[in-house]
Amino acid sequence: MKAAVIGALIGAGLTAVAFGEPVGAPRAAAQQASPYEVGASHDLIALSAPGADNHLLLTIVDAKAKVVSVYQVDRANGEIALKSVRDINWDLRMMEFNGVRPLPHEIRSLVEQR
Repeated sequence: MKAAVIGALIGAGLTAVAFGEPVGAPRAAAQQASPYEVGASHDLIALSAPGADNHLLLTIVDAKAKVVSVYQVDRANGEIALKSVRDINWDLRMMEFNGVRPLPHEIRSLVEQR
């Protein structure tokens, strides 16, 4: 079932790229959370971006499992290659990374002194 959903997302992403439209059916502005969300529960999100050398980058985010997958699609022949998969669960738990001063914990200390 999950393979079928991912296959459908990739197909939808390719179709969207072919027609220059975001993935997902158009909805009224008040109902529209994001043009890229796919599925009734919005657990899977598909994003497309132009890549180098006539390629497309297709990113699938499994919000429930907290996993990101990136595919490279050759626009000339439709070949799809998996480029990267990452479990972002631990990334999302970090309080700071590669930040600049003032860091979040420094700001918190300053605010708590008041």
